Amino acid sequence: MALIVSFIARMVFVKVLGAEYLGVNGLFTNLLSILAFAELGIGTAITYSMYKPLAVRDINQIKTLMRLFKRAYLTIGTSILILGLSFTPFLDKLLKDMPNIDHLPLIYIMFVINSSISYFYSYKRSLIIADQKYHIDTLYRYGFKIALDILQIIVLLITKNFLLFLALQTVMTFLQNLSISRKAEKMYPYIKEKNIKKMDVGTKNTIIKNVKALIYHKVGSIVVMGTDNILISKFVGIAAVGIYSNYYLIIGAVNTVSGVMFQSMTASIGNLGVTANKEKKLFVFDCLNFITFWIYGFSSIALLILFNPFIEIWLGDEFLFPMLITLLIVLNFYVGSMRKSVLTFREALGLYWYDRYKPLFEAGINLVVSIILVNKIGISGVFVGTFFSTITTCFWVEPYILYKHGFNHPVRSYFFRYLFYTLTIVFTGYVTWTITEKVGSSSILALILKICIVTIVPNVIFGIFYSKTKEFKYFKKLILSKLIRK
Repeated sequence: MALIVSFIARMVFVKVLGAEYLGVNGLFTNLLSILAFAELGIGTAITYSMYKPLAVRDINQIKTLMRLFKRAYLTIGTSILILGLSFTPFLDKLLKDMPNIDHLPLIYIMFVINSSISYFYSYKRSLIIADQKYHIDTLYRYGFKIALDILQIIVLLITKNFLLFLALQTVMTFLQNLSISRKAEKMYPYIKEKNIKKMDVGTKNTIIKNVKALIYHKVGSIVVMGTDNILISKFVGIAAVGIYSNYYLIIGAVNTVSGVMFQSMTASIGNLGVTANKEKKLFVFDCLNFITFWIYGFSSIALLILFNPFIEIWLGDEFLFPMLITLLIVLNFYVGSMRKSVLTFREALGLYWYDRYKPLFEAGINLVVSIILVNKIGISGVFVGTFFSTITTCFWVEPYILYKHGFNHPVRSYFFRYLFYTLTIVFTGYVTWTITEKVGSSSILALILKICIVTIVPNVIFGIFYSKTKEFKYFKKLILSKLIRK
């Protein structure tokens, strides 16, 4: 439901305000994600430290960690507000051509305020997530998202005012975080108690060590994921940012659906890391890696085939990229998404320290290659830079660290599986593409037919190839057991 409303909201946004406003919206959102560097990975480090006390119900330790969380996030929110506002005089430096939009500095300031206030209450949601109750956070998050999108649609249709559009966003961000905060207090009433013990030296040192490592990871993530729109805006133009933001919205929708599973599993794996032996952890990882391949392999094929036909019907052919650029976007989606099983285990097991320098190399390679190529081949260069930096760093370093320090097991089995999974996806994608090409046309009926083909063919081929594997049998047994219970 939330995804459908989001797509309708984007369609209304484009029709009412146009591509320039869409580009500014994407650029400022991207810029604020860079300012999130102020978070420094503190939330992730503290959440990891909660797994053990939650598993053994150590209330005193939980209260101590929550106090630290509160102090840290108040500082972070204030820092983002100050840093964000300090960039206001330099907005023209980020744009190749200044768009004809009134009150641009005020628009940016409203983005900064919205980003900063999200930290003032949100720390309590981390307790809910760490306690393996991610579904509660999801309910609040997407309930407010649906309400926001509906209200923004109404405001745009009636007033066509972007400032009111943003004001609604800020109000709903505040209300969402306040509501989830109140819910956490009801679920864990002891977090309101004042008798809080001082943090022990061991926990403090662990958090400090993890934060130091996560600073590097934060830098790498921000440079790689947060600079694409800035580079596109600077070297290509704000309209291209708007077009890319539509592709990114669809990818975001896919990640939203799949991300619920991965987020909810992180806490469970964190508990597993405390209680299970090496063989059990390795089997669970193999199963998670298998389902990662299935979900994102299928998604990559679907995106490649359906991206442009869907956007053409949804927004119009003026919002389409050429097929080569679309292929590069999907390729980055695939190599990025296939990391999720490794990253989920790394976060749950707290293995941040061992690959702390990797993000710096990743960020450096990404920036250098992207800037060189964007001047030579345009927007494609930005996406090639992202792909190249991922393959030369994350692709091999992250699984190597996980297998060495998390499983104490040779990593070659992971790369063998990765190769076989990728070959399966290439073959399946070719077969599916060949079939859908016979459909032709860009009508709604043709799109529906392509969706049916894309839904059936890859899943049938995957099933044929992997039905004998232990991972497939595990999920088959799991699904059947749930159906029988119902």
